[in-house]
Amino acid sequence: MLMHSLLLNAAERQPEHAAFTWVDRKKTLNYGQAAQAMEHMAGALHSLGVRKGDRVTIVAHNGMDYLIAMLGAWRIGAISALVNVKFAEQLDYYFSDHTPKVVIYTHDLAHEVHTAAAQASCISHLICMDGPGANALSLPELLQAQLPAPPDPADEQAIAHLSYTSGTTGKPKGACLMHEPTVRASRCIGERLRLRSSDVSFGPTALSSSYQLVANLLPPLSVGASVHVMRFWTAESGWEALDLANASHLVGNPTILQDILEASAIRGCPPRNLRLGLSGGGPVPVALKRAWRDTLKLPLVESFGQSELGGFMALGYPELEPNDSKLQRVGPPLPDKEVRITSPQGTPLAPNQVGQITLTGGFMWGYWGKEEATAKALHSGSLHTGDLGLMDEEGFITMRGRESEQFVVNEQTWFSRDIEEGLCLQDGVRQAALVNAATTASERCMPMAYITLKPGFSKETFDLEQTKLRLQTLLSRDIGFLQISVMDEFPMTPTGKIAKSTLSELARLC
Repeated sequence: MLMHSLLLNAAERQPEHAAFTWVDRKKTLNYGQAAQAMEHMAGALHSLGVRKGDRVTIVAHNGMDYLIAMLGAWRIGAISALVNVKFAEQLDYYFSDHTPKVVIYTHDLAHEVHTAAAQASCISHLICMDGPGANALSLPELLQAQLPAPPDPADEQAIAHLSYTSGTTGKPKGACLMHEPTVRASRCIGERLRLRSSDVSFGPTALSSSYQLVANLLPPLSVGASVHVMRFWTAESGWEALDLANASHLVGNPTILQDILEASAIRGCPPRNLRLGLSGGGPVPVALKRAWRDTLKLPLVESFGQSELGGFMALGYPELEPNDSKLQRVGPPLPDKEVRITSPQGTPLAPNQVGQITLTGGFMWGYWGKEEATAKALHSGSLHTGDLGLMDEEGFITMRGRESEQFVVNEQTWFSRDIEEGLCLQDGVRQAALVNAATTASERCMPMAYITLKPGFSKETFDLEQTKLRLQTLLSRDIGFLQISVMDEFPMTPTGKIAKSTLSELARLC
């Protein structure tokens, strides 16, 4: 199955059903219109010389044209290469990495795009989504020309999508996702979430993330549901948009899900048709899952994946979990993948033992242009994720953290998640992040926890000493070395995660 075939199949079944809605512009395309727009985009790209395997870079804000550009590239066998707009100052790196033939962008990024493109001889055309510009073609004019699309290459094993890693341990790497394994994974996700054509999926996080691809786009398309995308998210505007859209699924990250919890508390109810929140991009605090369950009476479904997957390693069920002791679990693996917990030597571990998470089944083709990094991640027929976790007797995965996020404090191993989860259980704490304030690798680990506070709590009067004492009662490790500091808000990565590298730099300056 091809990614864009999901759209075509749904258009045959229900052409008048709403396919895509661009929330900020109040613009909707039904399945028939979306399929036609994809064909026009495919024809436009083909007329500019784009062929199977060529890269089409998209660096733009969330919107309708973003979706159509991706689909048009897939339709002619090209590769959609996505760059988050917050990395626009680094476009020279991305262009040199995946050597695109065409770049599609929004007008506010014209300076960055043209500056980087001037150094990239591979680029034959620049296309502005907002109309003609200096040395740039107009996307609206290209689509209005309704140029014919070529025959579909229909290669299920071809690379379709190039999604970059967050780059937390070096330069971002382009994970190459193929059509068939990604569609298979997305269908499994849709079945786990019990998606139906009547559902409305709502995703306000960046479309450049592979999380949006496998959570908010392909699974709904596989059943002919509606997909909403949004650029300008705030807690207030987001709640109102969800309510107006009759959204059944919110596809977000812990920060967005916390926003909806707090906005719902102000209004006294969740958005009217919402039946679940889906979280990705990092572990979900138990306190947040419990609050969704007890306050909103809705399940917060946790996913566990990474850019390299084109899917998830594990995913929860869209149902309330009454047992507090099981709230930290993500869920079982999906049917398209076989997940194992292994020792450093690669041998399988018994239930409830922490080890590296490895898997077979669908995953990336490799990193674009990075053979050494690909060989390190993919060997012996498995993807070695670099994530640590455990699997219990029921087959449920619990994520413990990245291998790189382990702390050795006073000869004891700490997992960041234990500290962060414990802090989030304390009255008034909204979010928490643990970093190492040591300035060198050889220096003794100096654990520093940063927290933000819930509305109604004051930074000046918050009792950090009592918070630390209550935290100690939840942990088996001595946290005497731990320092805690309150921030107004956390720095965030372009993918919506807490920017721990920035926090580490701040801690080292204190």
